[in-house]
Amino acid sequence: VQLVESGGGLVPAGGSLTLSCSVSGLTFDDDAIGWFRQAPGKGREAVSSISGSRGTTFYARSVQGRVTITRDIGKNTVSLQINSAQPEDTAVYYCAGGESRWIDAGPADPRLYQYWGQGTQVTVSS
Repeated sequence: VQLVESGGGLVPAGGSLTLSCSVSGLTFDDDAIGWFRQAPGKGREAVSSISGSRGTTFYARSVQGRVTITRDIGKNTVSLQINSAQPEDTAVYYCAGGESRWIDAGPADPRLYQYWGQGTQVTVSS
């Protein structure tokens, strides 16, 4: 299994950016892909996830309404679009994956995800 994030960088406050996670070794029908972030000095925080054949989504309250998660089955990628970026969005963003049957019970719990990417830095300038 391999998860590779891309799309991070510097974005002005109020701007938008899209992160991508290239997925290999997992099947979207049976597995879930989540996005987490970790800001300096803070713990890992769930952002969003998409799971299983129905594409069930989860959004953290802190980003709800500003973030959209989508997946492209043909390209084996999961994207996270962040709109109206805020300085509080500054963090390393990680893509994670695992079996839907476990993750659906708690998509915000990082312990349920077996596989992790290396992360991509997002910096929002004020």
